[in-house]
Amino acid sequence: MTQHPLSPPHPVGRVPATRPIRRPELRKLVPLADTTIYEMEKRGEFPRRYPLTRRCVVWDLAEVEAWLADRKRQADPEPVEGPDVNLRRARPVR
Repeated sequence: MTQHPLSPPHPVGRVPATRPIRRPELRKLVPLADTTIYEMEKRGEFPRRYPLTRRCVVWDLAEVEAWLADRKRQADPEPVEGPDVNLRRARPVR
């Protein structure tokens, strides 16, 4: 059976194969600081990285995208108010 040149590479409704992403691509997808991501990983709130080699760690793109989609579903539709600047320890507003 031949496939039409404009048809998707996988059957409709089936999840495509995942791929690993390195830290620079993760930073483009998730605008959080590295330390925040590492702390969230430790608490089980962010997908865990895994080593490809002794010096290279990666994240599963499908897991990161699922995490982002879950965060979006949990988001409150109401606008978020800014933080209370009077509670800051450094440079409190007077």
